[in-house]
Amino acid sequence: MLSDIRAVLFDLDGTLIDSAPDLGDAADKMRTDRGMSSLPEGLYRPMAGAGARGMLKVAFDITPEHPTYEAFREEFFVNYERAMTVRTYIFDGVTDVIDALRQRDMPWGVVTNKMARFTDPLTQAMPLFSSASAIVSGDTTAHAKPHPAPMFEAARRLGLPPEVCLYVGDDERDIVAGRAAGMRTVAASYGYLGEKSNIASWGADLHIDSPLHLLQWLTKA
Repeated sequence: MLSDIRAVLFDLDGTLIDSAPDLGDAADKMRTDRGMSSLPEGLYRPMAGAGARGMLKVAFDITPEHPTYEAFREEFFVNYERAMTVRTYIFDGVTDVIDALRQRDMPWGVVTNKMARFTDPLTQAMPLFSSASAIVSGDTTAHAKPHPAPMFEAARRLGLPPEVCLYVGDDERDIVAGRAAGMRTVAASYGYLGEKSNIASWGADLHIDSPLHLLQWLTKA
């Protein structure tokens, strides 16, 4: 299944890095600044992949339709911007996967819905990403995932057709976008998963329960 793969693309949050602690802290600070009680990290974690929308839903039970949502979102952004790498870390095994790709001269990259406002300084602060051949943010193209536009842009930057790229993500939108672009897809069950955790229904070609599981598949290929 993976014998003709020539590049691997990854989602960022929940796939390569665990940013849930810092995302949750940014939203929780908004609560404590208002004299509200702090919420446990475990409540924020499943929704970390949804960014501001997910964090504000947990912290204040508001959605984008709420009249104060835009102001709250910007406050959340500012909090997060000031502390993006305090408790964020690379998932165990990810460095091994990237090293293996580099040894095979197989290019790799990132396609995330995180805005470049955050993606750029975050990836620049973490040495892991210095070898990435493409980093596509949620506002790099006119559409974010689940639209395939970011996937096509990443493939263009790699100089490869989408059909020979593998995309790994922990959200249904990742799999939908990858499939729409004609890529092979891998669902990372160790990630945040969002509100819908039935990854078997996403239609991914493979499922992995750790980054090293992906390395095993690539080694077999």
